Amino acid sequence: MISVPPFLLKRLYVKGSLRNNEQGFQFELKNTLGAGYGTELLPLMLDGNELPKENSYFGLDSEEIPFSAISNERPFTLVMNKVITILVKGITLTEEPHKLGFNFVAQGLGKLGFEVTDVVTSA
Repeated sequence: MISVPPFLLKRLYVKGSLRNNEQGFQFELKNTLGAGYGTELLPLMLDGNELPKENSYFGLDSEEIPFSAISNERPFTLVMNKVITILVKGITLTEEPHKLGFNFVAQGLGKLGFEVTDVVTSA
């Protein structure tokens, strides 16, 4: 099975995109690596703690899709050079640095993921 190193996947994260919003917090991903898709989005990690999957969504073309809706039939698509917003409802972040973990399952590759540390920026 092919392996994709986390340091490459970390390039998906848009540095400086972490911010609070009316419902919780959000950050952005932008795929500059190559087209691909995930068949499962795993729970996000925040500062070493797993977040409830039911509070996590990704925004694409003004649609909010829950992490739990992702499957083989409805994959999480990473279109080249398109920004995707990851939303977490019900949690507001403080201004100190936070460690985020994003993990997913890709067909033919298995579990992939990365961690980044960023600080909340103002809108």
